Parts: sequence; structure tokens; C-alpha cells
Amino acid sequence: MQTYAAIDIGSNSCRLKIARVQQHQLKILHEDREVTRLGASVFESGVVSPEAMASTLVALKRFLRAVKLHSADQVRAVATSALRDARNAQAFLAWVKSETGWAVEIISGLEEARLIHRGVMDGPGTQGRCLLIDVGGGSCEITLSERKRIQETVSLPLGAVRLTKEFLPGDPPSEVELARMKQFIARELRKAERRFGAMRVSLVIATSGTAAALAQASQSMRKGKPGKGRALRSKPLVETRNVRLLTGKLTKMNSAQRSSIPGIGPKRTEIVVAGAHVYSELLERFALPGFIYSDLGLRDGILAQMLAEQDPKTTAHQEFERERWQGVLTTCKRYGVDPRQADPVRQHALQLFRDLQAVHELPPEYSAWLQAAAMMRDVGKFMNYQGHHRHAQYIIANSELFGFTPLQRSIMSAIARYLGKSRPDPADRAMRTIPPEESTHVHRAVVLLRLAVALNQDRASDVLKVTLHVYPKRVLMELSPGRTGAELELWSLRKEADYFREVFRRELFAALE
Repeated sequence: MQTYAAIDIGSNSCRLKIARVQQHQLKILHEDREVTRLGASVFESGVVSPEAMASTLVALKRFLRAVKLHSADQVRAVATSALRDARNAQAFLAWVKSETGWAVEIISGLEEARLIHRGVMDGPGTQGRCLLIDVGGGSCEITLSERKRIQETVSLPLGAVRLTKEFLPGDPPSEVELARMKQFIARELRKAERRFGAMRVSLVIATSGTAAALAQASQSMRKGKPGKGRALRSKPLVETRNVRLLTGKLTKMNSAQRSSIPGIGPKRTEIVVAGAHVYSELLERFALPGFIYSDLGLRDGILAQMLAEQDPKTTAHQEFERERWQGVLTTCKRYGVDPRQADPVRQHALQLFRDLQAVHELPPEYSAWLQAAAMMRDVGKFMNYQGHHRHAQYIIANSELFGFTPLQRSIMSAIARYLGKSRPDPADRAMRTIPPEESTHVHRAVVLLRLAVALNQDRASDVLKVTLHVYPKRVLMELSPGRTGAELELWSLRKEADYFREVFRRELFAALE
């Protein structure tokens, strides 16, 4: 049984969740959380302060002890808004790596929203048309979901720590400070309005600490009266009217007074006013009846994705693959690549991967990365045909491809980069972010994709059929010429023979059947 650990290094707090796989399901073994305010110094000065680094590292070391105690087989640590903005983020991540061994990923706001969605959708009662709201320390993710699939998502700089540091120095805040913050919130929410349009949903789900505090405080205001509306995990609806009343009440209090309200502990009092105003403005602007709090979130999404990647028997795996592939197709269309024209190269790349497994010895996950690179190899032509392989590398490495980590995007971009005259070189920009242990794999995947491209020389709808024969010292590719012959493909394959020999230490021969 595999054991997974998910770590969320947020702007306000660090969180850990460890789960074991039992009968293709996740069983939670351990949870931990520590408020570290990593984003406080970032939103003031643009850098993570030494004090914030040190306090966060103390929490991460505690998490490390728990991870070792539970013998976690796989650990994934992600960082969000604060480290997306911090100028010294890489220095901090290097420190974390040296102390814990974890390579922390800084994920984008949209990837954060996708993972939160995946985590929440694992819970019950989410089949219909739902709106997910997550107000974290540095950003606010809003996602429209229908039948557990993302329809639209947006990430806005409306985190509770960020807004507090930028707009609310007073305690309690002054009218001028509040007016500036509300103006900023309104401006950002107008962006969401343009993306989402009229909001018709059956359920609004809110996650993270601010939502939990508002839900508990609102319930205490109602003096135990049952909430109206539909419940998620038997939790009552936190009505918009109550959120507005509670926001007004919290705004007039100082920090000490706010800490006396149920649900708002001493570490939440400083930032809860800003978070409450975001929820209040958002619910009223979109004419929503209220929200239901869910304790699922980013960590659950990370765990669910880890399970989906490793366990092909789960429905989550199929959904994960569909979601990733949709991201590839969307990127193709955005940059003027017709997926139907690119697909024959993908098919041949997949065939080469399968039939030459004994030759290339690539890990199984390279199959998906190779196919994605095959589909997106021509996106650079959107910018300029001259040097389009370099442009493709840049686009793939920096695009929002849901479900692919930054490292995976770097690998795919490097595979697509070397389809012209150049070869992978450690000094190249495309290879600098590739770990040394992956460099050989990238070289081999590049050769496979070059062969797949050679098999598709403007053949239109006449896709070439190939049979491969693997021998100890050579590989024979037999081509079925089809209606239009295969002379151009034979010529292209023979040009690749030297590179094939250099990488695989075998001769490559191509002939007609």
C-alpha cells in the first residue's frame, strides 16, 4: 500500500496531509498545520523575510518528521501566491531542499484552482453546477464546475494577508483604508464577472481558513438555528446576509475583540476583516445566496492527483488524463495548430515508444510527455516560422497546461525543441532546468519524436503504416508505401540514422515492405 504526503506552503500557513491508499481509495493518516505568515513580508517588501523563512522551515522540519514516521513513499510539496511573487523565492526553496530534501514546486494560480477543485470534487454532493471559492493568504481562486469538470476558473490577488498588508494597517481599520480596499476588491471582481457572466449555480462551496472562521462565527450568530439550503457533509449554508452582518461587526472591532468571537482564533484576527470583505463583496456581486464550507482543499487535490497518476484502475486516473489532454488540445488551438494534422505524428510517436521499449528504456510516464510534445511541436510557428522550434520550447514551458508540473512542462518543451539541426546541450536554455538524471531520457525521447516527424512528410490523410523489427545491434523500420509512396519518408529516416546510432548504439535501417 502506497503512502502519500501533500504539503501546501501558503501565504498564511503551511499544511500537511498524509494518506495511505487502501482499495484504490485514500485513507487520511495524519494532518498538521502551522500559521507562518510567509506572505506578510512579501506583500510589503517583495521578498520573504529571514524570520518568515526560519519559522516556515521549523514547521516543514516538523512535517518531515511526520512524513518519515509514516514512511511516505511519495511527497509532493507546492508553494502558492507568496512565493509566486517573492524575488528571493528560489533562495528560500534552495534552503528548504537542503534541509528537507524536498523539491518544492511553485504552482500558478490556475493550477492551484485546478488542484483545489480536484480535492473538493472528491467529496460528496458535488455532482451539479457548483462554484468554488478559495480565499487564501495571497490569492483568491474562483472556479465554476459542472458535473465535476471545470468550466471556467480565475485567480485574483485577493488573499487575506495580501489585502491586510497593503490596505489595512489600522486596528480597527479606518474608513479611508476600507474604501481603498473595497475599491480594489471591486476592480478585481469585475474581471471575474467578465469571465463568468451570469452566475447560475446550485451550490457554492468555500474552502480554506477564512471560510471556516466565517462559517463558525456565522453559526454562533444564529444561536444554533439550522441553516437553510443544501448541505455539504451536513454543514449548513452560511447565508450572504449573515456574512455581510458579520463583516460589518468584525470591521468595527480591534484584534483583541475579534479573537473572542467563536471560530476566529488569535492567529486569524489580524487578517479576517480583509477575507470577510472579499466573501461579502463576491457573494453580493454575483447574487449568491451564501456558501457551504468544505474542509477539503489544495492538499486533498494534490493527494488525489498523486493517486490518479499512480493507479490506472481509478476513475480519477481517467479524468486526470482527460483533463491533461484537454489542456494540450487547448494550447494547440490557441497557437493555430490543427490537432487533426498533428495527431499522425503523435500516433507514430506512441507506436515507436511501445515497439522500441527494449531500445529506449524510457520510464512509462514519458509516453504521455512524448505524445504531448508531438502535438504541440509546431506552436512556435504562431510567433515566427524562423526559429519556431525555439519559440515552441518557450511556449510549452510557460503555458498553463493543467495537470503537468513545471518540470514536466520543461521536459516536454525540451523534447519539442530539438527537431531541427540542433541537439540537446546542457548549456542550452531548454536543458538548464532539466535535472541531470532526466537528461539522457530527454535525448532518447527527442530521437523518437524526430523519427515520428520523419514518418509524416506532408502526407495529408494518407498515414504511413510502419512495422518495427528490433535486433541486438540494429533496428529495421519497414514502411507500407500506401497510395502516395514513401520515398520522402525513407530519405528523412535515413538522415536520422547517425543520430539514432549516437544515442542508442544501434544501426537504423528503413526499407519498403
